[in-house]
Amino acid sequence: QVQLVESGGGLVQAGGSLRLSCAASGFTFSSYAMGWFRQVPGKEREFIATISRIGGSTYYGASVKGRFTIARDNWKNTVALQMNSLKPEDTAVYYCSARRAIIPTGIFTARDEYEYWGQGTQVTVSS
Repeated sequence: QVQLVESGGGLVQAGGSLRLSCAASGFTFSSYAMGWFRQVPGKEREFIATISRIGGSTYYGASVKGRFTIARDNWKNTVALQMNSLKPEDTAVYYCSARRAIIPTGIFTARDEYEYWGQGTQVTVSS
């Protein structure tokens, strides 16, 4: 059974940092590109970051580039999102996602490209 379990969300002041983690199981983690998205009520799920299945390629959404960093550990089957210089507009539910990738450097930014999703973790940034 495929599972993606996010953790690390919480309440932080503007300017602070949080590190989200996603633990994957039930599939061959190293065969999948991973992504992070976020969503606020009433809005579309927004792409945040993606990393290729071997970790050599990454890509970020414009709203977080330079502040957030995605990384993965294929031994531990985890993907992390380090979030620095947080802003109130970063407040959202953050989701981990996975998509099988044939090309080792393949990265994916569209929500519909991903096969598996976690349940999400809430991040709240106070001003």
